[in-house]
Amino acid sequence: MFEDIKKVLLITDMDGTFLPASKKPSFKNLQAIEHFQKAGGKFSIATGRSLQASQQYFNDFTVNCPIIMCNGGMVYDIKKKKQIYDVYLPEKARAFTRQILQDNPDIGCEVLLLDGVYVPQMSVTEWKHCEICKVDPILCNIDKIPDNWYKVLFADASDRLGNLVEYTRKCGFDDVDFVVSAPQYFEMLPKNISKGSALEHMRKICGMEDYTFVAVGDFNNDIEMIKYADVGICPSNSTKAVKAAADIVLDVSCEEDAIAEVIDYISTQLK
Repeated sequence: MFEDIKKVLLITDMDGTFLPASKKPSFKNLQAIEHFQKAGGKFSIATGRSLQASQQYFNDFTVNCPIIMCNGGMVYDIKKKKQIYDVYLPEKARAFTRQILQDNPDIGCEVLLLDGVYVPQMSVTEWKHCEICKVDPILCNIDKIPDNWYKVLFADASDRLGNLVEYTRKCGFDDVDFVVSAPQYFEMLPKNISKGSALEHMRKICGMEDYTFVAVGDFNNDIEMIKYADVGICPSNSTKAVKAAADIVLDVSCEEDAIAEVIDYISTQLK
């Protein structure tokens, strides 16, 4: 499986996997990624973040393969600065979002488009999310948000998020999927779209059928990617569901240079 490092793609989730609580990639991780790429390996990221929220890190490290954004709604070629794969929410997602916000007036909400992050309902949790991602939210009535939504993120305190999850389950919204992407974030995605489905399309579009894909993630929105990859790995801080899906559970957390550990593992398999 690991016969040639030039035929290995390492793709990692960002928050909670590659990025620790400080949101600053560690020197050890950055050094390991640099060595991995110099040896011929491909490195990329798969994140729920928007392009604006991710590109701030591209001065710290290099990706030498397209990246997965919006939890699978987009595959973006950094070098060519264009999308190579897109899936949008159906138009009815606008009505679903309006209903959810009307019935849950205390939650925050953001809608991800290619050109920015639109916020029809602000909350303390949502504001903190914008600060973490370093995006300037476009405060906008839901009916004024342009078309082509990649995803909708709902933000609430972690001890209340379960109420929102149960509410959407009872409503039975069709032709969309929902996933908890962090203890305080709940997302609406296009039907059957995930980081895993995007990775599958990326393999075909980029002609990487003969590559070994190693995927790393920590939360439930990473499960499909971990399952699809040839080798699925998670850090010790991962959820129980992610650990159950992974081929390898690391002894270290994202706070302990988990990506460097993954690269060490790949290196041992190549020897």
